[in-house]
This record gives sequence, structure tokens and C-alpha cells, in this order.
Amino acid sequence: MSTTSQETGADITRRLGVRPIINAGGPNTMHSGSRPLQEAMDAMQAMSDVFVNIEELLIAAGKEIASLVGAEAATVTSGASGGLVVQAAAAVSKGDPEIVARLPLTDGLPNELVIQKRQRFSYDHLYLAPGTKFVEAGDDNECTPEQLEAAITPNTAAVIHLESPFRNRKVVQLPQAAEIAHAHGLPLMADAASMLPPRDHLRKFTSQGADLVSFSGGKAVRGPQSTGFLIGKPEWIEYARLVNAPNATVARAQKVSKEEVAGLLAALRVFVDVDEEAETTRYRRDMELVVDRIAEVPGTIVSVEHNYDHYIPHAVVKLTDSWRGPDGPELARRLMLGEHRVYVTSGYIGDDEIWIDPLNIQPGELETVASRVHEELVKAASEG
Repeated sequence: MSTTSQETGADITRRLGVRPIINAGGPNTMHSGSRPLQEAMDAMQAMSDVFVNIEELLIAAGKEIASLVGAEAATVTSGASGGLVVQAAAAVSKGDPEIVARLPLTDGLPNELVIQKRQRFSYDHLYLAPGTKFVEAGDDNECTPEQLEAAITPNTAAVIHLESPFRNRKVVQLPQAAEIAHAHGLPLMADAASMLPPRDHLRKFTSQGADLVSFSGGKAVRGPQSTGFLIGKPEWIEYARLVNAPNATVARAQKVSKEEVAGLLAALRVFVDVDEEAETTRYRRDMELVVDRIAEVPGTIVSVEHNYDHYIPHAVVKLTDSWRGPDGPELARRLMLGEHRVYVTSGYIGDDEIWIDPLNIQPGELETVASRVHEELVKAASEG
């Protein structure tokens, strides 16, 4: 069967034999990220009609992003994760064309990145792509300012900091970490991929001293899933741009197309103009409907949570000591079976919770999500 412009997403998945899911677990890349805004899709289509010099486009796009989010400077990356590679490469090279050309060969150069051990995370190895290596500060239990400073040596290229749910306890917070880095003439590089909204984070981390901050252009921004952006100090943004694609560098594979750049800009224009209070109210209302539907299952406590660890209101199911059914990850696995496959999050901080995230729940899906979660909880409770 030939494909046509009239083919729907359902047609495509059916032809490929891929079963769709209802995404109630948030903008996880493994589960398709987010649904791009129509404005982003329209901009991508429009941009496909023209040709440009990509370097000129990226410089202009960086200026527009900086203006939109209130940053000193910005540049486009291939997702927030691509931004981590570029941060590390910028820290080592500092714009030196000879060093840029030789990366990931870093012999004889300061190539160590200090990271708090409690802030190690699943994707932090991306920082190592330009030929860098980690020096851990502190231990699994905590990191003190003294331990962070003691990890810095003449071989240190940068201090790495993570802003992410459940990772900000018993660590050196960003403002103090930045002070320590700057006292040694080093940049503070931050990953904040999952920290939008709230929108004031677009200014908070740089105001606290971060030299470069990496954000996702997909996720809650709802631009192309493969895009991201760095914001920060103009000199560090320029160093980052010089080591990034389309230049012939260690990051060459991290291309972002002209269409994706246009889609990201369109999504950011919408994102920064949203009434966040009204948006939060809508998400909370939806999650309260889910909580009302699934509450009172024996052995569970269900609530709506919205805090540093839950970027928008979530329905959180906690399995108590009296729960005798399967753990959270098993419940999440079961929800992905059956006619209506529902993706929820579990296992992020333990096996005794499941989270329902409203960001990607489409019109008409909320009742299905609530019914499927209730169904599986009741069935699992009876197993005990």
C-alpha cells in the first residue's frame, strides 16, 4: 500500500503493526515525548520551502530564543541531552579551533568534570562524549561544599550541576556550587531538561550563577522532540555554538534541521505566552477527576501533587504497607497490556508509587486512563 498525505497516525501505526498507547506518564522520550503544538508543525512545514545558511539561521534563532525567555544568550541543540555534550566540549575547548578540531582527544588538557555523586543520573555519560571524565564529589548520601571544592584540581574543566526531580536533597545547591566554580575560574554547567514549567526557571538558574543551562525543546515546550536549547553567558553560548553541529566537530551527528529550528521557535513563542495559572488549574482539575475515580482502593493513598518533584499537577498512587498486590513497575507493565494501553510512570524513585501525568492526555482519554488504572488496582488488590 502506498502512503499519501491523507494517511493518519492510526493508519501508519496499523500499517507498521505498532500498537498506539495513551500517554499518561509524561514526556518520556521512550514513549514518544510530547505532541508538538500545531504552531510548531505549521512552522516546520513552512520552513521546508526555503534554503538558508544553517550557521546564520542558528545565530539568528539563538538571539530570538534569548529574547523570548529573557536570557543573555542562547543557542539550539539536539535535545537537552545534546546540550550536555556541547556543554562539556565548550568547557574543554573554550572556542580554541585547534582544540575543537581534535576533540575527543583531550590529552594534556584540563578534561575533568566535577559532579556531585548524589547527582549522577542515567544520561550523565553524555557529558563524557568529548573526551572528558568525571571526578565525583561527596558520596551516595550527601555532598558538602567542602567536598565539592576538594574535588577541583588544575585538571578540572567545569563543575556539573543537575536540576531534576528528587535530586536536590543533601547536595550543594546551584548558587553555592556556582560560587565555588567561579572562585576557581570554572564554569557551572547545569542540566534542567525536566524543569519546565514553571516558566520562571528559564531565568532562575542563570540568575543563580549557571553559565550554561540545558533545556528540552520537546517535553512541556511541545516543540520538535529532537530539539533543545542552551541559555547562558554570551561567551559560553558562543563556545557551545562553535563545537556544535553543523560544524565538523565531535557533535557533528547532533544535527538540528532548519524545519526543527523553526518548530522550536514557534513552540517557545506559544510556551512563554501561556497563562501558567490557568494551565495549572486545568491540569489539577483533570488529575482531581482521576483521583476521585481511583480513590479508596484498599492499600493505596491517592493524591494530587504539584511541587519541585512534579512539574505540573500529577495524580500519585502510593502503595502503603498494607498493600499486598504487585509493585508499581508491575502495575505499570499491566497497564500497557489489553485493548487500551496506558503508559504511566513508576520506579523513578522506588517501586511503591505510580504517577499519572496530564501533559499528553488527549481529549476523550481521561476517563479511559482513570478506568484502566482503577481496574488494575482493584484486580491487583484482590491478589493479596
